[in-house]
Order: sequence, then structure tokens, then C-alpha cells
Amino acid sequence: MHEYPITLEIIRIAVETAKEKNAQRVDKIALVIGDLSGYVGESVHMYFDEISKGTACEGCRLEITRVKPKVKCTSCGEVFERKPFSFECPVCKGHAGPTRIGTEFYIDHIEVHRNKGDNDGN
Repeated sequence: MHEYPITLEIIRIAVETAKEKNAQRVDKIALVIGDLSGYVGESVHMYFDEISKGTACEGCRLEITRVKPKVKCTSCGEVFERKPFSFECPVCKGHAGPTRIGTEFYIDHIEVHRNKGDNDGN
């Protein structure tokens, strides 16, 4: 359920972006969601389809890029996706520790549909 308020905020930001660019509607919102962010992309998408009705985001394409978590070897610095139940580095067999990779949650970009003849450079 915590995807609902964050989806409202995504739509608010996209609608505001469309207004700033004098656009009729939002064509695409690209999100980056890490597997460890606490948010589920499918839930965001489900809420988005419902909440966006009647807004400049209705019918827009929601593109979600997943980021898998990675760890970093404390010996050689190699960054890698760990195997289940193992923190062993595939390069030097050292021990890996956590990184922030996989905790991401952000709007990468927003594409809007501009009115024809609107040439202010945005």
C-alpha cells in the first residue's frame, strides 16, 4: 500500500512538468526502482493506471527499470551480484559487503506531448 502515495507524487511531478513545458499531456515517465528500495514496480504501475485517470498522465507509458542489488568485495573492490547464501567474490574469493546499488527509486526522465507550433525550445 505504500506505493499509493509515492505514485500520487510521481503523477504530481509529471503533471507539473507538463504544465511547465506548456504540454498537453505526458507521453512517458521513466522510473528507476531498486529491488531493495522497498517499492514494487508492479504495484506502482497498478496504482498509476488508476490514479492517472483524468490527468495529463492518463494513457502515458510508465517505463520501469529494475536495479538488482550488488555487493562490493572488501579485498579487491569488485562490484557484483551475489549468489544466494554467498558473499564470496568471483574474482579473488574475498568477502563482499553491502553497497547502495539496488536501493534506488527516482524518476529518470519525463517525456511530454507538445502542442504543434509550440517552439520555445523545451
